Amino acid sequence: MQVSSLNEVKIYSLSCGKSLPEWLSDRKKRALQKKNVDVRRRIELIQDFEMPTVCTTIKVSKDGQYILATGTYKPRVRCYDTYQLSLKFERCLDSEVVTFEILSDDYSKIVFLHNDRYIEFHSQSGFYYKTRIPKFGRDFSYHYPSCDLYFVGASSEVYRLNLEQGRYLNPLQTDAAINSLPTISALKFNGALSMAVGTSTGQVLLYDLRSDKPLLVKDHQYGLPIKSVHFQDSLDLVLSADSRIVKMWNKDSGKIFTSLEPEHDLNGVCLYPGSGMLLTANESPKMGIYYIPVLGPAPRWCSFLDNLTEELEENPESTVYDDYKFVTKKDLENLGLTHLIGSPFLRAYMHGFFMDIRLYHKVKLMVNPFAYEEYRKDKIRQKIEETRAQRVQLKKLPKVNKELALKLIEEEEEKQKSALKKKVKSLPNILTDDRFKVMFENPDFQVDEDSEEFRLLNPLVSRISEKRKKQLRLLEQQELKDEEEEEPEGKPSDAESSESSDDEKGWVEEVRKQRRLLQQEERVKRQEQLKEDQQTVLKPQFYEIKAGEEFRSFKESATKQRLMNKTLEDRLKLEAKHGTLNVSDTTVGSKQLTFTLKRSEQQKKQQEAEKLHRQERKKLRRSASHLRSRPRRGRPFH
Repeated sequence: MQVSSLNEVKIYSLSCGKSLPEWLSDRKKRALQKKNVDVRRRIELIQDFEMPTVCTTIKVSKDGQYILATGTYKPRVRCYDTYQLSLKFERCLDSEVVTFEILSDDYSKIVFLHNDRYIEFHSQSGFYYKTRIPKFGRDFSYHYPSCDLYFVGASSEVYRLNLEQGRYLNPLQTDAAINSLPTISALKFNGALSMAVGTSTGQVLLYDLRSDKPLLVKDHQYGLPIKSVHFQDSLDLVLSADSRIVKMWNKDSGKIFTSLEPEHDLNGVCLYPGSGMLLTANESPKMGIYYIPVLGPAPRWCSFLDNLTEELEENPESTVYDDYKFVTKKDLENLGLTHLIGSPFLRAYMHGFFMDIRLYHKVKLMVNPFAYEEYRKDKIRQKIEETRAQRVQLKKLPKVNKELALKLIEEEEEKQKSALKKKVKSLPNILTDDRFKVMFENPDFQVDEDSEEFRLLNPLVSRISEKRKKQLRLLEQQELKDEEEEEPEGKPSDAESSESSDDEKGWVEEVRKQRRLLQQEERVKRQEQLKEDQQTVLKPQFYEIKAGEEFRSFKESATKQRLMNKTLEDRLKLEAKHGTLNVSDTTVGSKQLTFTLKRSEQQKKQQEAEKLHRQERKKLRRSASHLRSRPRRGRPFH
């Protein structure tokens, strides 16, 4: 049994502890109770008070003798007899139950609303009748004087089923909007004029039916739908529950009386009539039973709870956390106390154990006799760090481009000063930007200060770099001093800040000096190149002509090289000029290019010779045909 307290209100959880499997024999259960302390100390108020997987709803009959609960899986209803403290019967259903209502004083008349629009009636012997409503139902209520069942669901109509006539009556039309927020998730009447409304956004509103404005609004502060609302008349309390917490508060002032947070999410809450017992349907197999003596006495079938709680209140036990030290398994290994795991000296809790603080100090002193010296060194180290924090903070520079990083840091400090004066939002720094992180880590990005471009673009780089190098040396010396010394001594020199700003005025002379140095270096390079050219002996060079090509002159190869360097547009113009390219328009509006291959001189001569030969043959043919066509003169030949 677990005890919790809020606002000096004791709440006893009677369902906590381990549950034993149903298939265990009584002999094995007794053996487990002897061996396991948790099993022996648990209170099993009602035998097998649980569901296979999840419990969805739970209610008590009017005579208080029977407790009925629905759950899954498979969908079922279980009835428990409180006089026998055990299960009365169990019935399996075709679909899951949304809610149910006990129409009689005992379990002989029950109505179930299923999630598939079916309404199922059960009698004492079992299933009796099944019918269906037009829309999916969410809740229903029974009006005893008229024998009418009122169903509400995914519609603006309220369906009426008369059990005396056995037929549906005309539905009641409302102006409720189904898709509006917040929606009503729970409703409970207290007498003829008062009612409490729970919303899907976690608020409970108390109304007087004579007014359209709420008398009181109570917010659960979790934003979860209200599952159930109950009134407790003896103390003028309202019990409202969402899936996380059960709150009990005064219905006149809204002041919190106490609250209850179970281990698992809640699906429903039932207040046992005329007592301080609270039953909960949870998202777990075990159903919750809580006893709050302030709300009322224990039920008649478990009156021994009053005596038990009185004895516990007369002999209060000290809290587990008083005079105890929390240690992890690694701490126990360091102290050499792992052999105490499982003994009364260690109490398991979360990811470690609780042990007596006196035992902890005694063992630690034996294991580490120099603990005081370590404590003293830690205190000295803390004092040194505090004094270092008061000094000028050192600038941690990267390994690559240190001078560039120092320049960026100085510029950032100046921007911050100007931003403080002008109250302008400062921009992010390159040093802290991940996109430029490689520039200060990879040596390939090191700035070459000896290059010509760097020296011409930065005429004052020599003097500025000297100042930064000096500052870098000071920073490195300061870091070495901090590593070697334990006591803070000395202050960083600020001599560099005393230099005059007149250095920037000589930028013209600096540029001229850099240009003269570059020219002098260029002359030296040319002289060295000339000496190397004079010392080298020229050798004849041979070129190999590709197969199928004819060498004519170097001039033609140079012309080809120049032609290859030209753009495509220039080459096409040149080809068109020489007649080897013909551009024409097509009928569909596009361009057509026709290329004519170039021929070598030998091919041209051969082509001309062939052309002359063809012309001569044509002339001979013409002369021969002319001779044949002329008439012959003289006598005929016999």
